[in-house]
Amino acid sequence: MRYLLILGAWVLLSWPAQAQHPVADSVSSDRFAAYTFANDAYFKTDYYFTQGMTGTAVLPGLRRLPGARLLRLTTGGVQHFGLRLHYDGFTPLRIQDAFIRRGDRPYAAYLYADYFRAITDAARHRRLTTTLSLGLVGPAAGAKGFQTKLHALLGAPTPRGWDYQIRNDLVLGYAAHLEQRLLAMGRAVELIGGGTAALSTLRTYAGLDARLRLGLLQPYFSNLGVASRANRAGQRRAQLYAEAGLDGRLVGYDATLQGGLLRRDNPYTLSAGALKRGVLRATGTLGLGYAGLRLTLSAVQISPEFRGARQHRWAQLGLLVAF
Repeated sequence: MRYLLILGAWVLLSWPAQAQHPVADSVSSDRFAAYTFANDAYFKTDYYFTQGMTGTAVLPGLRRLPGARLLRLTTGGVQHFGLRLHYDGFTPLRIQDAFIRRGDRPYAAYLYADYFRAITDAARHRRLTTTLSLGLVGPAAGAKGFQTKLHALLGAPTPRGWDYQIRNDLVLGYAAHLEQRLLAMGRAVELIGGGTAALSTLRTYAGLDARLRLGLLQPYFSNLGVASRANRAGQRRAQLYAEAGLDGRLVGYDATLQGGLLRRDNPYTLSAGALKRGVLRATGTLGLGYAGLRLTLSAVQISPEFRGARQHRWAQLGLLVAF
């Protein structure tokens, strides 16, 4: 908790106050949708984080949703408002076993929505994203049926342990992520640093991250990845680039390993002492974009999340379309 408070204070204090640097707020007219699909089958594994999807919509009208005021920590920049839906599923090492694998990862899945506000100060190459999360973890996320049907279509082994998954519980949380450009070399190289503080019934953690971007780039803080037609003047139409990212977290709580905060009848969970408090994630991404379209392919590797665990890898495909 001490690290969360320190990082949260840094997030707030690092952004210049409006009184010191008066910059009028504006809401971007960008409108776009995004989708990602992630699976570890690309690396011929089928355990831990095994599949996941996100769907995102960014629209100016979303600023009118309830909760918008809770996202307004700072002023002075261009604002984007969005909704993102998350679905992820997790399993132990062997899904063919029809019993609880003690000392292994529990079966778990979640389905929740983020309501977020990203405020960008392009002149200072800085962005603060605040997020409210609401949803559920447990069987109601539908992971048992999804993975069983997918494996049947692919002729893969049938998962037999979903009846022992983390029970239905609430996902409710708040997070803030501050990003700052640390280095740039023309329009071909950017180094972005960031810090996150998250307090949630799903995951509570503090983290630091870095992202190195190389290639034919649109500057990172010029938009959220793509821009609508009316906002593309002066921007690079074609993009071809590579990114390398590193994310380190100090983990306080993880409901996919420990169970939710409201239920105590989970068939199996890991104890707090079994968690690895320091977790490191590395990501490599190739991106291709033209005008309002962007495609990405990423490979992710994460260090062990609990004692006795293995490192794990998966791949992710992403599509962003502006309209």
